[in-house]
Amino acid sequence: MSADLASILRCPTCHGGMAEEAGGGFKCLGCGRSFPFTRGVSRFVDPENYADSFGFQWQKYSRTQLDDATKRDSEEDFLKKAGLTPEEVRGKLILDVGCGMGRYAEVATRWGARVVGIDLSAAAEVAARNLADRDFVALQADVFALPFAPESFDIIYSIGVLHHTPDCEQAVKVLPQYLKPGGILAVWLYSAYNKWYRFSDIYRKVTPRMSPRSLHAALRVAVPTFYNLGRGLSVLPLVGRPLAGFVHHLFPVNRNPNPQWRVLDTFDWYAPKYQSKHTYEQVFRWFESCGLEDLRVIETPIAVKGHKPATGARRQQPETVSMELRTP
Repeated sequence: MSADLASILRCPTCHGGMAEEAGGGFKCLGCGRSFPFTRGVSRFVDPENYADSFGFQWQKYSRTQLDDATKRDSEEDFLKKAGLTPEEVRGKLILDVGCGMGRYAEVATRWGARVVGIDLSAAAEVAARNLADRDFVALQADVFALPFAPESFDIIYSIGVLHHTPDCEQAVKVLPQYLKPGGILAVWLYSAYNKWYRFSDIYRKVTPRMSPRSLHAALRVAVPTFYNLGRGLSVLPLVGRPLAGFVHHLFPVNRNPNPQWRVLDTFDWYAPKYQSKHTYEQVFRWFESCGLEDLRVIETPIAVKGHKPATGARRQQPETVSMELRTP
């Protein structure tokens, strides 16, 4: 990966070429700006930013969602939300936008891909540790100022990340320029079709303002309380299921069978400063405006996959797209 990275790195400020410095950092050959290498990661952003909650969450749950010999939950999630197969990724150079602690990069590298993961938060440090034995490099970088040359990657995917930026549409639209001709872009975003989250939006007026540590402590009590309350109510005859559904809508918490996963995913919902929800119509418009073609709806809303044209020609898109909308 070191040779691959050296050839595609560019200064996010002036877009000049980069040279590696002693100690593992990089220096721009154009403007002279230096980018340090600390705790296993090259840094192309300020250490503190609006994604700090993700650094906290992935430092605390560094391996909770990693696949192992006994489970393949993240692999299944990757298939449903990115629609990428082992055959598509094998031998390819891939950009994982918002890699977190590396759960999806673990799948892609296990399938034979070479992966560069970027994260705005200190989660990049966790990914670097988790995948130290893989064909993987983690960088702390901003999707709006990526340190790469145009047309560097065969595949770019972003799963559950871009809706946590200040402008999801622009975050999606900056990515195709970094795809090689014929490359694939796959994104998964929160769905705007189902309004189950309307009460959580009320709570989110407060929760992002809390310190990550305080919010996490509160959720360690709230999540098992409302999860178990819902399960208890659901067994009551006749009224049980409606009452359990009411509790879930009034106090939305994750319902994964794994207790740690429940707290982690609930924290992931309530902690970020930014959170937006989207429709297939929006995302298809964004992809088409960037010249992407062969657009596909993947299994879990809102998941869309498209190809960058192999040549300058752009094929006519179909007027309508058949899609099945389901609760996320």
